[in-house]
Amino acid sequence: MQMRTIEIVVGAFMLAGLISLGILATRMSGFNVDSESNTYSLYANFENIGGLVVRSKVSIAGVHVGQVAAITYNKDNYDARVRMEIDASVDNITTDSTASILTEGLLGGKYVGLSMGAEEDYLGGGDEITDTQSAIVLEELIGQFLLNKF
Repeated sequence: MQMRTIEIVVGAFMLAGLISLGILATRMSGFNVDSESNTYSLYANFENIGGLVVRSKVSIAGVHVGQVAAITYNKDNYDARVRMEIDASVDNITTDSTASILTEGLLGGKYVGLSMGAEEDYLGGGDEITDTQSAIVLEELIGQFLLNKF
């Protein structure tokens, strides 16, 4: 009887661990079951997205305000077109704002950081952020350093 109790406790512990792992994985991936009806789309073109993925966060001053919804290749300009879904409550993004691809920490993932401008006009749904800064690719920096060194 005691062996059966130990097996049940170990099984319950394993089940709790698997559930916790599943919750952690969904939170880290940025998966959201809420409807997207309370958001609006903004677009930005980047020469190099450097590992940015769909569902990466979009932030202003370090505050999460949206996420990357789609990344497509723009054949006309030979660059990447990024569609961002921004929370509808953030309706004060100015027309001269800057979109930059940044890194979360030394080994973290990429995200889009928005820096506000000084214009009085605001971007609306479907508008494009024209001032962008592409990702800094570590391999390119190392290559430039080595070519200049030798």
